[in-house]
Amino acid sequence: MNNNHRNPVLLIHGIYDTFAKFNTMKKYLTDLGWSVHCFSLKPNNGDGHLEHLAEQVDDYINNNFHSEQPIDLIGFSMGGLVTRYYLQRLGGVEKVQRYINISAPNNGTITAYALPKPGIKQMRPNSQFLQDLNKDIVTTLNKIDVTVIWTPYDLMILPASSSKIGIGKEIQLPVLIHEQMVRNRKLLTIIADCLSKPLKIS
Repeated sequence: MNNNHRNPVLLIHGIYDTFAKFNTMKKYLTDLGWSVHCFSLKPNNGDGHLEHLAEQVDDYINNNFHSEQPIDLIGFSMGGLVTRYYLQRLGGVEKVQRYINISAPNNGTITAYALPKPGIKQMRPNSQFLQDLNKDIVTTLNKIDVTVIWTPYDLMILPASSSKIGIGKEIQLPVLIHEQMVRNRKLLTIIADCLSKPLKIS
């Protein structure tokens, strides 16, 4: 493939993580010819609302890419919800062409009941935040190329099937530990394939 036709890729991490979470993925994709970007969300511990983290994604994209430059976006765990808010509520579907959602609590996780922090409460099943995002998921996200990757063995996203969103391409990958998802060799191969495939012409 001609690397000139590859979009820049932005990686958004999960709770308690920093951009270093993607060191393996960034090196893998960079070695294959992609321009890979990532930054650390602040705060990363649930103290802030997910909407505010999504605004950081919006700011980063506006400050680092030309307005006419399409990009591809990957969100892991909490970062999957942050990126969805950016796409669905901040106009990101007009900028992003390929979107990969990895092991995110798209329908909530019961582990979010462990702490009463604002951002963590938004990840509880049936939270107002999730109800709002999920009510128009088809009409918003169907505008772009979507891939959802999850593991049935996830102990951070409970139930693990909460990661499913019912649109786009769904890939179930038998990774034993939530945190290993972004470093799994097979997942990296899948991501490179997803980022390489031609876009559907609407």
